[in-house]
Amino acid sequence: MTPFVFNTTPSIVFEAGSSRRFGAIVGKRLGTKVLVVTDPGLRKLGLCDPAIASLEQAGVAVTVFDEVEADPSRATLMRAVEAGRAAGVTGVAGFGGGSSLDVAKLAALLLGSGENLDEAWGVAQAKGPRLPLALVPTTAGTGSEVTPVSIITVGEEEKRGVSSPVILPDVAVLDAELTLGLPAAITAATGVDAMVHAIEAYASKNANNNPLSKMLAKQALQLLGANIETAVFNGKDVEARGAMLLGSMLAGQAFANSPVAAVHALAYPIGGTFHVPHGLSNALVLPHVLRFNAPDAAHLYAEIAADAFPRLAGEEGAQGRCSAFIEELAALSKKLGMQTKLREVGIGEEHLAKMASDAMKQQRLLVNNPRAVGEADALTIYKAAW
Repeated sequence: MTPFVFNTTPSIVFEAGSSRRFGAIVGKRLGTKVLVVTDPGLRKLGLCDPAIASLEQAGVAVTVFDEVEADPSRATLMRAVEAGRAAGVTGVAGFGGGSSLDVAKLAALLLGSGENLDEAWGVAQAKGPRLPLALVPTTAGTGSEVTPVSIITVGEEEKRGVSSPVILPDVAVLDAELTLGLPAAITAATGVDAMVHAIEAYASKNANNNPLSKMLAKQALQLLGANIETAVFNGKDVEARGAMLLGSMLAGQAFANSPVAAVHALAYPIGGTFHVPHGLSNALVLPHVLRFNAPDAAHLYAEIAADAFPRLAGEEGAQGRCSAFIEELAALSKKLGMQTKLREVGIGEEHLAKMASDAMKQQRLLVNNPRAVGEADALTIYKAAW
């Protein structure tokens, strides 16, 4: 059997309402002074308040940094670090979607090690140590609470990533109650994002693709496929919300160890340049990338088709099941009310060539794709998505 390494968050708590006893869950792991990283929307809604109160009741002094935006910038990250440094924090807690959790991860790294961020970009470059870290996702999509990856926007458009087991958190708290108020559009986009994570992890050409990641990807697709429509159209269903949160986490564990590929690489210029939400960016190119990959990956997509869509179990042959799987994914986005064309999110045909060029900067992802993708291929895919 091929050797592999599987890393994940050592402590995972899955329980509706668990964030209300956050102080008891993290105990003394974060120390006596904690930086809470979140976004202004969540802060205004008060979703973090019970967890903050729980920390304070445990005798912890809390500093809140609530300036995280979508596709967080390097400047935002450094402001969070400065806030933590000024308060002399001993630990970091992230609350929110992937953006807040990504900032929390790197804030913990930079506060704990003092290392130069420019030396940490890429795979296994971050040295650490980091401060103790706990993450609480409020969307079911990124799986960031169990991944060693943080994505930051650098300059006007480029996204860069840090990928290192050093930034895996100590604790992840999955509280479905925090996702009950999530709007349908965000629920749909983040849910499809999680499905993409599972699909790309399963088919990844990465040398570390492994039986654990494949198993987790299949289980994730079963949970996500069975519950995404209920979560979108009946957002108060705590069982469906919990299933989506768990599916997102399992998909995160899968791609944390068997990395994603061309769907994400081609999504980054859409988000970085046009500020389209990450999950929607993935959804816009998903069926077109899978069609491009099908000559080399049809057997892999056929193996997971019925996990996401049980009715496809009756499809005969790998090619037929693969094609049906791709069409179901394309139909799902439309069914969930998502935009399905690049032109629908304000991207002009004249932008496609530059996007294809920009996508080539994501070689750390493209090398994992089951079929080689060149700039001309990327342009063809974008044209199909336009």
